[in-house]
Amino acid sequence: MIKFHDLKAGDYVLAESDGQAWEGEVTDFNHDEKEISVYNGVQDFWFKSEDLYPLPLDENQLMKLKFKKHVNDDGTVKYMKGAFRIQTPQQDNFSNFEIWYRDEKRIMTQPISVHQLQNHYLEMTKVHLTDEII
Repeated sequence: MIKFHDLKAGDYVLAESDGQAWEGEVTDFNHDEKEISVYNGVQDFWFKSEDLYPLPLDENQLMKLKFKKHVNDDGTVKYMKGAFRIQTPQQDNFSNFEIWYRDEKRIMTQPISVHQLQNHYLEMTKVHLTDEII
């Protein structure tokens, strides 16, 4: 479950309904009913926050977000999108990593989800992280 106030329009989440789950993009909020609209690629559906789950951050999700990958000589892996960088200590290890944009650096000491990365990206760059190429 994701808390209602942790989401922003444009965040990617896993929505579940009637035993089926799919990835979608948050498009709108009904603050009175505490419902979140999620676009599944075809249409929007409204959900309660208890029906939305985080997408774990991994290389597959970064590739969907159009990051470029570079494996360093020391085994660390750098993912780049514009001037924004993510560096993991080794391939497929997102348990402890760094993100930075220009002169701001943040150290993640535990795994995070895609919508959390999107929120860090927004705070640091003032632009929402999407799957568009920049």
